[in-house]
Amino acid sequence: MKYAVDEIIDEIAIIENIETEEKKEVSIKVLPKNIKEGNVVVENITYKLDTKEEEIRRKIIKDKLERLKKLK
Repeated sequence: MKYAVDEIIDEIAIIENIETEEKKEVSIKVLPKNIKEGNVVVENITYKLDTKEEEIRRKIIKDKLERLKKLK
């Protein structure tokens, strides 16, 4: 499963399943070091960063913002 790190509050990260949009809370201790909001992680017993998926998601969001700016 792939998750986007939605929010980090103290020692808890709110992660969102990219496919189902289901959110869950996990301890940042089980996530990679230096995890930050917007990172994408893959859960396969442990959590690992997925920088390729993160780049794709950032590009999609950037493109959407550009289209919205053109509508003004």
